[in-house]
Amino acid sequence: MILADKIIEERKKNGWSQEELAEKLGVTRQSVSKWEGAQSVPDLQRILDMSRLFGVSTDYLLKDEAGSEGRLSVPDAEVAPPRRVIGMEEARAFLNLRRALAPRTALAVFFCILGAAQLVLLGGAAEYGRIPLSPDAAGTLGIVLLLLLVVAAVALFISNAQKLGDYERLAAEEFETAYGVDGMLREEKAMVQERYDRYPIYGTVLCILSAVPLLLSMIFGADEFVCVLMTALLLLLVGIAVILFILSSANKGAVDFLLQEGEYSPGRKARSRRTSAVASVYWTLITGGYLAWSFLTNAWGRTWIVWPVAAVLYPVVILLADAFLKRKEL
Repeated sequence: MILADKIIEERKKNGWSQEELAEKLGVTRQSVSKWEGAQSVPDLQRILDMSRLFGVSTDYLLKDEAGSEGRLSVPDAEVAPPRRVIGMEEARAFLNLRRALAPRTALAVFFCILGAAQLVLLGGAAEYGRIPLSPDAAGTLGIVLLLLLVVAAVALFISNAQKLGDYERLAAEEFETAYGVDGMLREEKAMVQERYDRYPIYGTVLCILSAVPLLLSMIFGADEFVCVLMTALLLLLVGIAVILFILSSANKGAVDFLLQEGEYSPGRKARSRRTSAVASVYWTLITGGYLAWSFLTNAWGRTWIVWPVAAVLYPVVILLADAFLKRKEL
């Protein structure tokens, strides 16, 4: 039998579909289909993986004349599941995909911040009679716009998750890179750092400067509506800063993800997922608290103070959560 027939025979003996075998080997179903149709030949790493998975020798798989004596007498429980191997082509495809999706992720987050900014602006404008709407009507309109922006953001997040698809599962499993991929990733990391290292600096400067107009308007006793305008401006500047942070993090993180370094080292993967959950809960509580306070007091011109305070406290909360989780692991 040729290799293609042996793959079919061993797969069927184990009762696996092409999709199940592909998942165990860390390849696509199309790859398995091509192997079984003798349209392509698996690489050496996949041959070794199939040898362990099927409990046969590599000679049995590769030599057409090899018979059943090539089977190994290894109990199923002792056959270690093969690690997924990321080849050069797959690594480049992942980097290109993450690079393409980074602006979409940044835009989705900006939509959420923009929703908060317009809510503050509409509420303050109605409170101080700058638009022909009552505070209740302005609040309702603001929430409708907020929901539309959040829906657009969620649609982008879901679309990105679907496109990443198979790669996202790597965050929860062990994998390794094929020969030569590590060197390519090191070169890519140097290029990415040269381009994106300045983005966090620009973002930090923007975050600091975003509070200056609001502080100046408060110091010089500006009209309260001006303070509302400055708060909306603060949120927009923070939104632009967040875009810079995300573009830098996504591009640098994509390389670290494949190298399993930094935030994506085995020890930090689980902790990062838990701090992300903390962030989601934090902003959900802040948004809920802001809306509850605003509706109960109808003081949209003053409740905006929640957002700058929450923005200042956010990094502290995340640092404390990360430190707590890290200490818990020790």
